[in-house]
Amino acid sequence: LHFVERGPGGEVSKGRAPDLLSSVRLPLLLASALALLTLLAYLPVLGNGFILLDDGLYVTGNAWVRKGITLDGLTRMWTANVANNWHPLTMLSHMLDCELFGLAPAGHHLTSLLLHLANVVLLFEVLRRMTGAVWPSSAAAALFAVHPLHVESVAWVSERKDVLSACFWILAMGCYALYVRRPSRGCYLAVAAAMLLGLMAKPMVVTLPFVLLLLDIWPLQRLRFEPGWGRRLARLAREKLPLFALSAAAILVTLRYQTTSI
Repeated sequence: LHFVERGPGGEVSKGRAPDLLSSVRLPLLLASALALLTLLAYLPVLGNGFILLDDGLYVTGNAWVRKGITLDGLTRMWTANVANNWHPLTMLSHMLDCELFGLAPAGHHLTSLLLHLANVVLLFEVLRRMTGAVWPSSAAAALFAVHPLHVESVAWVSERKDVLSACFWILAMGCYALYVRRPSRGCYLAVAAAMLLGLMAKPMVVTLPFVLLLLDIWPLQRLRFEPGWGRRLARLAREKLPLFALSAAAILVTLRYQTTSI
């Protein structure tokens, strides 16, 4: 494919047109490679069973979870204290697994693996869109995919809460980047909704508003350390007050559940 360009004197020159699909092909290839890397690294978890540590609390010894999706379970999950935590969305995911796979551990591990795979690809796409740097974003996502700290999260059924909350954390970052680019109430509500769902999976998402402030510095560049940066920082912090309120509510609920017997 060639294009024709006329110079100031009317002369004609030919050149090769830029490949318009290259900007799509490379990210797609890298996302596929990241998915394959994650599968190769974690596929052995499908041969794992349940273990004694906490799996009984969440799945094998939990009577209302083992029944799958039931009205009783959908009611209990909102107030249940499981392992001294409030995480109804996590409990819903375990009930859904029991509905689909019963107590066959391979199915439960498959769900965790697929969630982690989705997180890896999603993280790559969010970082790529925020920074415009394809290769560094893929490197960061690859490190996230196979980092030893994630082995427990993927290979242990009881750590479903970690891969599930990470999914909504990354979604919240992506929605926030979209909000910064095109500010609207809808985008902000999407950030808050993703954060709320993440908190319902695991309360560690309470730190998300602080991470968004860091993203304001880089790569979103909403805050530069120049004259008046303090006022700018205060404005950006006020912008996130609803998110800080969600964090405060989650902290209070977690403290209540942590001081209550299982």
